[in-house]
Amino acid sequence: MDYFAPVLNVLARIMVGYSAMFLIPLAWGLALDPAEMQVVWLDSIALSLTLGLALWLVTQRQRRELQPRDGFLLVNLVWSVLPALSAIPLMLAMPELSWTDAYFEAVSGFTTTGFTILSGLDKLPVSVNVWRCLLQLFGGLGIILLVVAVLPLLGLGSLQLYKAEAAGPIKDDRLTPRIAETARGLWSVYFVFSVACFLAYRWAGMSWADAFMHMCSTMGLGGLSSHDASFAYFNSPLIEGVAIFFMVLAGVSFARYFVVWRTRSLHTLLHDTEVRAYLIVLVGSILVLTLILWHGQTYDTLSHTLRAVAFHVVSFATTTGYSTQDYSQWPVFAPLWMLALGSFATCAGSTGGGMKMVRMILLFKQARRELVLAIHPRVVNPVVLGRTVIGPQVMASVVAFMLIFLATHIWLTMLLLISGMDLVSAMSAVVGSVNNIGLALGSVGPTGSFASLTDFQTWVCTIGMLVGRLELLAVMVLFVPQFWRK
Repeated sequence: MDYFAPVLNVLARIMVGYSAMFLIPLAWGLALDPAEMQVVWLDSIALSLTLGLALWLVTQRQRRELQPRDGFLLVNLVWSVLPALSAIPLMLAMPELSWTDAYFEAVSGFTTTGFTILSGLDKLPVSVNVWRCLLQLFGGLGIILLVVAVLPLLGLGSLQLYKAEAAGPIKDDRLTPRIAETARGLWSVYFVFSVACFLAYRWAGMSWADAFMHMCSTMGLGGLSSHDASFAYFNSPLIEGVAIFFMVLAGVSFARYFVVWRTRSLHTLLHDTEVRAYLIVLVGSILVLTLILWHGQTYDTLSHTLRAVAFHVVSFATTTGYSTQDYSQWPVFAPLWMLALGSFATCAGSTGGGMKMVRMILLFKQARRELVLAIHPRVVNPVVLGRTVIGPQVMASVVAFMLIFLATHIWLTMLLLISGMDLVSAMSAVVGSVNNIGLALGSVGPTGSFASLTDFQTWVCTIGMLVGRLELLAVMVLFVPQFWRK
């Protein structure tokens, strides 16, 4: 216990700082909610602050520089504990909500998945909906990156936290000499984009509250909404166009935007292999699915077909999870392909989930390399990404990730099947959870609800969301016996 006390001490400070986040929904509640909702947020602040201060006092004498395994442990603790704090106001505002359901809802928001167990969203207090969507803004770029920007002020190292949290297989590239400066730069870009998205939604016709909430879930690529009908509530091509634009932007690495800002040049962005592949997959999928639905006469006009397909392809591919149509009624290839897109399409360093496009590119290149070597065993044919030769250590990491990625999907699906869920619902629920897509098929599809799940099934999906958001390896390393040896 003494060895891990410094990790708990940092966690306690994060908990204390996190309690201030409740002030944001409190401010919305003061303006738009009944007076009794103010008590919910004040109680939430008091409880989370008390828990954080108590843990801080208990561990304040054990402080040291964080080691590599400390970073992994802290990341896992943060992503497990902060959703628990986030669930407190949900339970206070909705006493009928069980702890399992409240934690699921909070994890869904914090991991930017977008599944919801709630109904009657239009009748919920505004501050509760604000909080649900705000969680996705926090989780979008990674709460640990925000902590990385703050930790140097506390006298603690931050490189290991960044490497444990950063998405994608190549994590040692620094955009600035100091890792905290990098984190601040990424959050600055994120903030600018968020403000632009907020104003764009307001300009397109949303109310101020709806614009704020949907900005949070759009930039976080989370997909939670303040309306049961999601974006169908607005029925506005202009609003959907704004959503598509910012979802596509948020699916690109924010590190690329940071480089564009520092160099004042679009060269890095336009010539990036991963960004090109991402855009080609999006455009190609939209065109193909539009032709399939138009040929099948799913909609009356080509423009209506293109509008529906473009919105849902981008929503699925970027792992956002918005919807305007019952896509389960489309030809079966369409929803299955869109679900597959959510498993790999977004770029590493974006706010999206899934295995990331760069890993898919590297796997294809490695497969092609093996085929060439089978024909010409002595040829020198390294895996190259852009102008960079990818070393064997990175490729080994990608292959290991894929093995764990597939194994996780299989085991969690088996658990749901054992619990009595049908195959389509189980597979899509796991794919939607692990890849943080927020959309699924079957009994948990557009006409179903996660409220129908048993507690066991809800916890399986909750675990899937957490391990998926932390890209599997950061979680699985805790189960290696060597991790716990001094």
